[in-house]
Amino acid sequence: MKFYDLSRSLCEWERLPEWRGKVKDALSRNEAGKIPPFHLLSLPGMSAAEQRACAELWMRARLEASQAERDGLAFAFLPPAGPRIRLGYLSCDFHEHATAHLMAELFESHDRERFEVCAYSYGPDDGKGMRERLERGFERFVDIEHLSIADAARAIHADRVDILIDLKGYTRATRTAILTFRPAPIQVNYLGYPGTLGGDICDYIVTDGFLTPPGSEADYSEAFAYLPGTYQPHGRRAPIGARPTRKEAGLPETGFVFCCFNQAYKITPEVFDIWCGLLGTVPGSVLWLLGNPKAEDALKNAAYRRGVVPDRLVFAAERPQIEHLGRLGLADLVLDTSPYNAHTTASDALWAGVPVVTCPGGTFASRVAGSLLHAIGLPELIAADPAAYHDLALGLATHPGRLSRIKAKLGANRLDTPLFNIQAYTGHLERLYETMWQRHRDGLPPGTIGRADRGP
Repeated sequence: MKFYDLSRSLCEWERLPEWRGKVKDALSRNEAGKIPPFHLLSLPGMSAAEQRACAELWMRARLEASQAERDGLAFAFLPPAGPRIRLGYLSCDFHEHATAHLMAELFESHDRERFEVCAYSYGPDDGKGMRERLERGFERFVDIEHLSIADAARAIHADRVDILIDLKGYTRATRTAILTFRPAPIQVNYLGYPGTLGGDICDYIVTDGFLTPPGSEADYSEAFAYLPGTYQPHGRRAPIGARPTRKEAGLPETGFVFCCFNQAYKITPEVFDIWCGLLGTVPGSVLWLLGNPKAEDALKNAAYRRGVVPDRLVFAAERPQIEHLGRLGLADLVLDTSPYNAHTTASDALWAGVPVVTCPGGTFASRVAGSLLHAIGLPELIAADPAAYHDLALGLATHPGRLSRIKAKLGANRLDTPLFNIQAYTGHLERLYETMWQRHRDGLPPGTIGRADRGP
């Protein structure tokens, strides 16, 4: 697996079957700490149960190594510091980052009469406006970047945080190991990592009925905390910039624009086969992708081998968020990836008025776009299998009236559905936090809270 991460970012797919075999073999032999759990999210053919097994094995050796230090601290918890529940959000992404864009309005919307809202940041200050906004949005913004894992846990415990919410999981630059010291009586896995953390690191995972339907509990170490709409927040004040011309965006003047702005490592050969089939069937169409100089040649070559002229692929340069949202309106249809879906990129597209077609699998990461589509009232854009995904996208691309009706429905639903109603969303999340806290005060162990009102 030494070169797996690099190869996926370059869209070099030749060794995918070999890597999948190595992962399954390592899991079957219970080899601890060999494979980062994040790798399994985008590796085709991995189940949610295997993702949990990988997370458990990944943490085993690390927990053993820190056992003596954790035993030496053995935090005890004093009675609450005041009438409000003290929330601590833990992340290294409190700056210009996708998580920050999703959550900024949520932090600002918390009811300060019931909750004290604190940030624990171990990431850099990039000096941009989002960092300043977030620092204003919390009552306390604590920089723990230069503290050790143990000292960071000490600081959180000393602040008497009631509920510690981890926003990173096993993603890049994580310090999830802080949670293994148990500095707060309740710990929550939320938003940043689309899967279980394994072990007893977190008590709850914030989810919804589409992401983790009843019957999937065994695949998660955390108890389910169900939100009624979707697990993902998205503000309704995100400004959409002016729409450029197609020429300014590097797109041809005419022709249908299929779009996917997911990171290159999420693209699999199976999905790319479908995309190229659509390009071959829809005359004059193009596939608009997020620019990645390291992967563009590989994708062009892959298209050529599938009978598609490489210039049918158009690569978009990075732009500030406001400009990115503005140009999204030039896309006709977003094509999702699998098994690692569009997450922020999906809700951004829906916010900009562009429909998304997805094909969910059996893992959390593969069901996020479906969760968002349910929340905005467009379940008809969720395909049952890859063949249906192709047919759905083809039908929308070749029947303008059908696509127009979908876009009109998206426009009508945009603000009055759970996905973009941040005040309602925050209220539902706060009720979950209050239920967690009440169960703890009553001496009850973590258990499913909320209602799974939507299944597969």
